[in-house]
Amino acid sequence: MRSLPTSAKLDSEQLLTRGRRVLATEVAAVQALESRLDGDFVASCQLLHDCRGRVVVTGMGKSGHIGNKIAATLASTGTPSFFLHPAEASHGDMGMITHDDVVIAISNSGETAELLTILPGIKRLGVPLIAMTGKAQSTLAKAAAAVLDVSVPEEACPHNLAPTASTTATLAMGDALAVAVLEARGFSEQDFARSHPGGALGRRLLLHVEDVMRTGDELPRVSPDTSLKEGLLEISRKGLGMTAVVDDRLRVLGIYTDGDLRRALDHPIDINAVKMRDVMTANPKTIAPRVLAAEAVHLMEKYRITQLLVTDADNVLVGALNVHDLFRAGVM
Repeated sequence: MRSLPTSAKLDSEQLLTRGRRVLATEVAAVQALESRLDGDFVASCQLLHDCRGRVVVTGMGKSGHIGNKIAATLASTGTPSFFLHPAEASHGDMGMITHDDVVIAISNSGETAELLTILPGIKRLGVPLIAMTGKAQSTLAKAAAAVLDVSVPEEACPHNLAPTASTTATLAMGDALAVAVLEARGFSEQDFARSHPGGALGRRLLLHVEDVMRTGDELPRVSPDTSLKEGLLEISRKGLGMTAVVDDRLRVLGIYTDGDLRRALDHPIDINAVKMRDVMTANPKTIAPRVLAAEAVHLMEKYRITQLLVTDADNVLVGALNVHDLFRAGVM
């Protein structure tokens, strides 16, 4: 059996030096974009903001991969968008573009054959074209209503060939467009969450306290005249690590937690004689049911507590939750 060649050990310092050089090159490429934001950038933002259809992003090769990401960012920040492969466009997918759309075409050279092939079709539709290119005098740029200059003096590739700094600059320009338009629309956290209902962000921004709180028979509550023994049994039965202390109209008077019990054990105590009113914490922290569950997390962290009572506007107990409920809901 033929033996495998022994792998040569790489020079650690050379690797670090090369990596830092790449990062420095790409940082410089992005920083150079700032001074190029001009009237064309403003015009591009206006076109995206006013678009009644969808923003169609297109590009070949690495530009296409960047275009996919730009389309996804636009779509998730309030600007309906999708990616169209230019080669597929010339074989029927041009039908995806409508008169109400805006097209963003990405090409570092501005002479990508597949893009130039579909330019006449875009022009016939009367669709505004935004060019993101490294060549301001290219065919693509001359056909565009607005040109975003994403040129770079050099690629991070030592041969100045592989798209590296140029794709980073293009991606950054796409983010600049998306975020500028996002803010112009007044796009909120709740709007963002509606585009991400399945993720952790969506859960934090869409789930309310009432969606995760315990109610009904799961809700631990006792009267102020209940003995501490009965209060402890209620805590054990309901499994929330605490019980609310309420009056006959269910208005919250206080709370008693398993932490309070541990602290009480430092002193002699008759659990049969002591009443809940004598050991409860009065005026506990509460939260309203329609408040975001993320706010419950904030309150727990701020006050270093693990349970919260949920009350309505009249301080009537309507629910309760603890840190485990928030973990299970994916809010923490």
